[in-house]
Amino acid sequence: MQTVPKIWMDGKLVNWKDANVHVLTHALHYGVGIFEGMRCYNTDKGPAVFRMRDHYQRLINGCKSYQFELKYDLDHLCKATKNLIKVNKLKECYIRPLVFTGYKKIGLDIRGCPFHVSICAIPFGKYFGDKAEKGIKCGISSWRRMQGNVLSPHVKASANYLNSVLAKKEAIDEGYDEAIMLIENGHVAEGSGENLFIVKDGKLITPPLHDGILAGITRDSLIKVAKEMDIETCERSLLRDELYTADEVFLCGTAAEITPVIQIDHRIISKGPGPMTKNLRDSFFKIVKGKDGRFVEWLDFV
Repeated sequence: MQTVPKIWMDGKLVNWKDANVHVLTHALHYGVGIFEGMRCYNTDKGPAVFRMRDHYQRLINGCKSYQFELKYDLDHLCKATKNLIKVNKLKECYIRPLVFTGYKKIGLDIRGCPFHVSICAIPFGKYFGDKAEKGIKCGISSWRRMQGNVLSPHVKASANYLNSVLAKKEAIDEGYDEAIMLIENGHVAEGSGENLFIVKDGKLITPPLHDGILAGITRDSLIKVAKEMDIETCERSLLRDELYTADEVFLCGTAAEITPVIQIDHRIISKGPGPMTKNLRDSFFKIVKGKDGRFVEWLDFV
């Protein structure tokens, strides 16, 4: 991974090599952290972060839900992020804010533990590399997506992602590019780090929030874009066999952007991105590149 000169930590810009924590940092042992992921795209008007305020609001909401101490407000975090991008002279990047518990003591009681905030902005290409254009192969994971009575799937908590790491590793070990996770009742949830859509009979369908999915910013954006394109969209539960018989399937998220799925469990879905996937992806990239004035409010220009 390419390094950058500066990382923002607790209100200060520090050198990349100095952005360190102690080995006894509480979050390292117990996963007590909440993070975000967002992208900055280069446009004709310069770098712009896609839906930055929405991403930070989700981070703030997560901290409120889990009673994390966050001493920086929305405006402060946005300003710090823009400055970090400028200082590192980046045109396009992936941005990773993280709120986490620092070292104070060993044990599960977080009372008295300090809360730290870091923001990294790093160069980051296509999550699935060349396959992002052609399509990826997925396998249904044996690891079930956690339920809302275990940890909230709506909070991007660090602890949640061990569930995803296990599913991702299993998928790669089985020769797939990505995992698709179900919840205990057999309903389709999402990928290891992406929301999921299918296309069937001209309709766009995605699992509902109550089926254990993250309330993805990219997912929300695509639902709104589809409405502008007069595409009928439905949020409803999906069963495994509906993936196999879909006309098109794609995953979406900040890292994955919009990635077509061409095969699931050795069943061919399509030979490449289908027409609706392609249209939505083309529209999405026009938006993030600042070429669609209808959605310019989603861009925070640096």
